[in-house]
Amino acid sequence: MKLGLVGFGVGGHSFHAPYIEAADGVELSGIVTRSRDRRALAVAEHPEIPLFESMADLIDHGVDAVVITTPPETRRELVLEAIAAGVHVIADKPFAPNAEVGLELVAAAEDAGVMLNVFHNRRWDTDIRTLRSVIDSSALGEINRFESRFDQDQPESLTAGPAGGLLRDLGSHLVDQALWLFGPAATVYASLDWVNLPEGRTDSGFFVTIAHQSGVRSHLSSNKTSHLDARELRVLGSGGSYVSEQTDVQTRDIFAGRRPVDDLASWGYENEDRWGTLATASGSVRVPSEQGAYHHYYEQFALAVAGRGPQPVPALEGVRTLQVLDAARLSDAEGRSVPIREF
Repeated sequence: MKLGLVGFGVGGHSFHAPYIEAADGVELSGIVTRSRDRRALAVAEHPEIPLFESMADLIDHGVDAVVITTPPETRRELVLEAIAAGVHVIADKPFAPNAEVGLELVAAAEDAGVMLNVFHNRRWDTDIRTLRSVIDSSALGEINRFESRFDQDQPESLTAGPAGGLLRDLGSHLVDQALWLFGPAATVYASLDWVNLPEGRTDSGFFVTIAHQSGVRSHLSSNKTSHLDARELRVLGSGGSYVSEQTDVQTRDIFAGRRPVDDLASWGYENEDRWGTLATASGSVRVPSEQGAYHHYYEQFALAVAGRGPQPVPALEGVRTLQVLDAARLSDAEGRSVPIREF
């Protein structure tokens, strides 16, 4: 699959290009960036990849699909442009400003006969993949509660404006993980923390409770301004519990200068001293790390484009995440639980 990368900021450079490079059956065929510094970086790291000034030029060059990783406020127009050009699309999260616009994009892709997927790559996080293996083992029995906490000491990365805020940034991933693990939401209750930036007011932390249709309750929280770095997962069930304090393994290694293509077999595993613990009536055991592998997202997308497998994150699943984010904002504003409408 010939894949074009639209945008080469932090997302394109660190969360897309290294994993596209490592994905079997995928060829990075072009990069769109107009920034002089980013063009220089792209040339230095990918000298064999042609650069383009616009997505239209990239598509004219010839690609099967594009990844749109430009700022959130630009994504709707670029997604529609790519769909109109007849190419398949992966859009960074959140892929639309709200669920209503998300449904508009889903309809546009269906009418054009192309695939639209959302880059919820954190379904392929090391800790989430390990947790999924524990759930699938049935050792926890009937699950009733899921707690996911992800705090980052990164106040400088907060952005203001309608497309900004921590809820729509990291919160998109935590919500998507919960929906992927435990199914659609029935109701949402949320409390947001707010700060005033020079560019305007924005949310810097959140606590979101999702009551899933399955009966599980997910409690998701994050903060970026309290100088705390922490990642914890807790799952409670009728048969036991699972607790994990793994690190953000793949992101840590990318920012340390490592790349998955250098040693794909050992990529994305947590150190043994940070393995999670499964506790049941039989006692407590450490659970070996599953592999975190964002490149699997691209491999699955390429197979779907070839008609050989399911799509990794169809846009309609991205809309369900947007519904929860919209409901969380409304819940915080009105101090009430918000029901999720079926579609």
